[in-house]
Parts: sequence; C-alpha cells; structure tokens
Amino acid sequence: MPTLIECSTLRQSTQHTETVAADSHTAMATACATTVVAEEPKKDHIIIVPFMAKGHIIPLLHLAAALSGRGLYVTIITTPSNAPFIRRHLPACRYPLVTVHSLPFPLFSPLPPGVESTDALPSPDLYSTFHRAAVLLADPFSRLLRQIVEGGVTSPPRPLCLISDFLLWWTVPPCLELGLPRLVFHGMSVFSMVLCRFMGCHRPFDGGAETFHVPGTPPSILLSQTDVPQEVRDLDKPNKASIPFMDVIGSTDVSSWGVLVNSFSEIDTGYFTELLESTYQSSTRAWLVGPLCLFPTADVCDAKSDPEGYLQWLDEKPRDSVVYVSFGTQAQLSDAQLDEVAHGLAESGYEFLIVTRSSTWRAPLDLASTGSKVVRRWVPQEALLRHSAVGCFVSHCGWNSVLESLAAGVPILAFPMMAEQALNARHVAEVLGAGLSLGSRLPGEIVGREEVAEGVRRMMGGGEQWAGQARERAAEIQRAAEEAVAEGGSSQVALQELLMKLREIRAGKETT
Repeated sequence: MPTLIECSTLRQSTQHTETVAADSHTAMATACATTVVAEEPKKDHIIIVPFMAKGHIIPLLHLAAALSGRGLYVTIITTPSNAPFIRRHLPACRYPLVTVHSLPFPLFSPLPPGVESTDALPSPDLYSTFHRAAVLLADPFSRLLRQIVEGGVTSPPRPLCLISDFLLWWTVPPCLELGLPRLVFHGMSVFSMVLCRFMGCHRPFDGGAETFHVPGTPPSILLSQTDVPQEVRDLDKPNKASIPFMDVIGSTDVSSWGVLVNSFSEIDTGYFTELLESTYQSSTRAWLVGPLCLFPTADVCDAKSDPEGYLQWLDEKPRDSVVYVSFGTQAQLSDAQLDEVAHGLAESGYEFLIVTRSSTWRAPLDLASTGSKVVRRWVPQEALLRHSAVGCFVSHCGWNSVLESLAAGVPILAFPMMAEQALNARHVAEVLGAGLSLGSRLPGEIVGREEVAEGVRRMMGGGEQWAGQARERAAEIQRAAEEAVAEGGSSQVALQELLMKLREIRAGKETT
C-alpha cells in the first residue's frame, strides 16, 4: 500500500513559565492530598507537546503521569490558557517531576483573543484559522527547545526524546537540528488509521458504489459513502486550503523516529503490522501504549467541579440504570438534533444524563418528570463512566471516548458525526461487538427520535439477549485494558521497551 507521501504525489518569544489561575487553587489543594511517590529520579527526561484541544491534551497528560511515575522528568510545552487545565490534572505537589512551559499564543484575526484551544472556538469555521495561528508558535518553540536541550533554562538533563501530537508538524525540524528523536503521537485507533490510509490512496468510494470493502478488514464490514471522513474525501482536491497542511503533516508523520498510539493489543494488534508496513519507513519503531486513560491523573471531582450535582445524582440511581450522553468537545449538534435526541431518550423509558455545549438549546420536555438531567459544562468523563449507575454511553465515538467507555466496561451506542468517528463506530459495533451504531449521516441530516429510542432500548436490555452479549464483551475488553497497563502487561512492556531504546541511543551518543 502506498504511503501518505506517495498519495500526495499521486494527487499533485518570549518564554512564559506556567501560570495557574487563582480560582483553581482549591481544586489543586484537594488533588494534592495524596502525593504520587515516584522512583528515585534518573538521568531521564522527556518533552511532551500536545495539540491545543482537550481531546488531544488529555491522553498526553495520562502519558506524562505514567512516565513521571517511572521516575522520569517530563516537560510539557503548551500555551498560557491551557496551562491551568494541565496543572489541574498534574498538580506540582503530586507530580514534582512534571514541569509546564507556556509559549504565548499569537494574536491572529479573526480568532478572538484568549482562544487557545479548538474546543473554545466560537464556530467550527475557525478551525483552519486556528491551525494557521498555531504554526506561528514554531519559532518561539524552536528557541525554547534549544534552550532546554542545551541547558540554557532551568530544566532537567538533556531530554531522551520529544513526543508531539501528529498535528504539530512544526516540532520536527528543530528536533532534527538538535539530534533529538521525535515520536509522533496518534490519538486515533490503528483500525481507523489503516482504513483512512487505504481510502486516501486507493479511493474505493469514487466509483459511486453505495458500499465497499477495505482489504484486511472482516469481510462482513462494508463501508458506506457517509463513513468516509471528509478530510480523506478532499485529498484529491489540490485547491482545497487544507491540502498543503495535510501534506506536511503526512510527510513529518511518516519520517518520525517513532510512533506512539493510544490503543492496546486486545483491540488493535491485528492492524498494527499493516499500519507500519503501509505507512512508515522500515526503520520506524512503533508502540501501542494505551489505554492511557488507565494511567491516572489527579483530575478533581468535588463540589466545586460538580456544581450541578450530577455525581451525587448518580449515587442515588440503581446499577446500570442510567444512559450517559455526550458528543465531545468538538462536534456541534443543532438544536433540532438535540430535540430529537432528548425526545428519543425520554421515549426509551430510561433515565439519562446528557452533556451539551450548546448555549441556545432548551430541553423540549420537562426533564424533571423523566428523572433525567442536563449538564452544560465540561465533565470528568472518565470518573462518570466508571460510576456503577451508568449502563450505556451514547457517544459521538471520538477515540478518547471509546477508550474511556470500554476501559470502564460500558457498552456504546454510537452516534458518529465527523472525522473518523464513523470508522470508530464500525470498530466498536462490528469488530469488537461492544455496542451498536446509529450509522453515519450526511452533514445536517437528522437522526430521528424513534431511532434514538430504539437504539437505547436495545443497548439497555429491552428483553434482548444481544444487549447482554454487548455488555459482556465490554466487560471482557475492560479486563484486557486493565491487564495491558498492569505490571507486565503489553502496554507497560511497550513503554519499557521505548525507554530502553531511547537510553541505548543516549548511551551511544555520550560515548562518541
């Protein structure tokens, strides 16, 4: 299979130290009640650079916690508005080996000042503008990295490597200049990456067929036209503004020294070799290190972070009785679609907790009469999914949410909306057997209340044997996930192998 580069050919400072908002001190003090005791610090240090979006930041914070727990110094490079969120998860008193450096985010019209994360964008139309603004961090980042590597700022020893999100292509050139190994971090599943690579190169959807099969996947899986991510569909449109950006991401991705993927062998190992052989150079090393959500951080769940009392509300509910509904921090549902979701949930007969970012939507029915609840703020989803009252997760199927749900043993009713979410939904429902998908839709197409209600009833039981099988499968995956991150588990071994290889490289350099 051609690489992403070959597909493109075919197509043809000021440094700021971290600042933590004063109103976060109470939460941080609670988080600091128990200090993580790390191993004796060694001469090891890793730099992590997450993309500025909560869904991209959170898994790398879990990785930072895992590395810190092994006695490594970790430096996280971000921007001022993202630093308090990072420190709420990794407070200095619990994670003394973790340092946060902030680079000022550039003013870039028409982005509103202070918007430094894609989930804070007032409109999805500003997404590409945000990426253009983020590229302006390249020069101050390069200067800061050189200072850290060469010891020009107060910092731990020379880093073993830099780990950065696949979107941050501009972290690669300074790493090459400084002889610092760069590992690209992917928050997608290997399954979805393989499908996207194949579809981008071979375009099986161009023939007009309603369904098509991707080699290497189970024969029963037939993808539809609406399953194809728009970003993949646009790869043959050279005039599209995003194409040069996608090209440079692809080229820096495949030329990276190593690859880290937030997944684990039980659910993704069958596609791992295919990904490496079809995409990366033969010398590239790759590791499955997830699910990273099982490497705990100090996210605080107290009265201050739960002003609407949803955790206390769940405490009063029977086991597996509540439907949890969330569509992530990026996708935006219309008020009309939210109306249909709410009606469908109510008609299902089950109590529900729905999280929405919409400031305009008002529930079309009396939720008090249904015993249900609406939350209009970001929630600590991992803790919520682990609550015994939650019996099903109606999810957009972003990969973080999929991992968090399966790691908690909660089956998924997939409601995909954008990016590779439809592929994740196929993975969950048709490969893993841990859920059901409502299917992908054309942009703007509404999923009706009857379909939502029927899906919820099937997932929650409804007298069907299938629901019990999905729940059992989710529980099996939960056990496999816990084993993967336990001592001697596949993801723990992968992390150890990564560190051993990096130490070998350092030793070689230090003796030359």
